[in-house]
Amino acid sequence: MNGTLAPHAVFIGTTPNIGTTAAAFAAAYRMGEASGKPIGYLCLNLKSAKIHRYLGVDEPLATLDKLRPELRSYTLTPDKLRRAAYPVPSQPNVQVLFGNLLRDQAEYFTPEEADHLLTIAEQTFAFVVIDVGAYWDNAATICSVRRAGSRILVTTPALSHFQEDGRRWIGQVSPLFGIAPEQYDSVIINGPWRNGGYQMKHICKELGTTALGQLQLSEPVFSQLDNGTYAGWLKTDIEGRQTMKEPANTIMQRHGIRSMATSIAVQPWYRKLLSHRNGTSS
Repeated sequence: MNGTLAPHAVFIGTTPNIGTTAAAFAAAYRMGEASGKPIGYLCLNLKSAKIHRYLGVDEPLATLDKLRPELRSYTLTPDKLRRAAYPVPSQPNVQVLFGNLLRDQAEYFTPEEADHLLTIAEQTFAFVVIDVGAYWDNAATICSVRRAGSRILVTTPALSHFQEDGRRWIGQVSPLFGIAPEQYDSVIINGPWRNGGYQMKHICKELGTTALGQLQLSEPVFSQLDNGTYAGWLKTDIEGRQTMKEPANTIMQRHGIRSMATSIAVQPWYRKLLSHRNGTSS
């Protein structure tokens, strides 16, 4: 890169299996699409990595656990990380480091290894999206949450998720590491299995977080995840093209990542063209 260290956004769930990975990847996809810049997606969900399945890569050649020798010896480099990352075919700006497939090794992943990975990722990409899932008892989660410039808590309108699980993690555990609840944004996952329930404003008030956006899971989305076609759906489907668009735009603006549309709009030649067309862009 150009010497500027890339900012991070970490997605952490209150509860396992509610859609944290789906939200995190969709945000990364939208950022790569809008910015045209290399977006690194790091799966640091040490106990339940799923993104390779959602992208249809059942046997990934490179995964987080296969980088352990480089992480232990602090010899990972941007070139090595790029070679280990998987360019998403439908959006090659998004480059995915698949997660740990050796779940029994999760507790042995050290803070020093996590910090080394994050440091190299900062040097490799223009922005880094980190998915740590819903488990706090590991070094990857703690280090990612502490270092990230944006912390996105993913939950659902279920009271047991945002109240019980949410309070336990960001209300009790997170402050032990210097991160208060108000330093989180929230993404709410709405599923097809229930209607009504608590609204975004109620959930954020309960948690002490700021509203960032929502993601609607539906039967077609579950089908795409199961079939490994999630990335293609995000690109071509009418619903898919809007998924996590607003949250991604907010994150980009916060960290100074300019969209290509904005970059074109500020060019002198574009302003002259608009003036010639009486201020219209059509």
